[in-house]
Amino acid sequence: MKYPLRNIVFEKIKELGNLSDNELLSNLEKDGVQITAADLNKTLLDLEIFGLVRVSWITKDKRRIELVT
Repeated sequence: MKYPLRNIVFEKIKELGNLSDNELLSNLEKDGVQITAADLNKTLLDLEIFGLVRVSWITKDKRRIELVT
């Protein structure tokens, strides 16, 4: 059974806490999840719309991902 990418990303954010998008992408790839930056952006947007995470810009190329409690 294959889990939706949205669930995999959300579980990883819950596990790691607040982190940057680059850290999240590298941790997902380390766990064997095949994901592109575009797919990660789309998934983060879905999670933000559902009210599960908050994404904010740190610098021009780096974003902070926080779990909404």
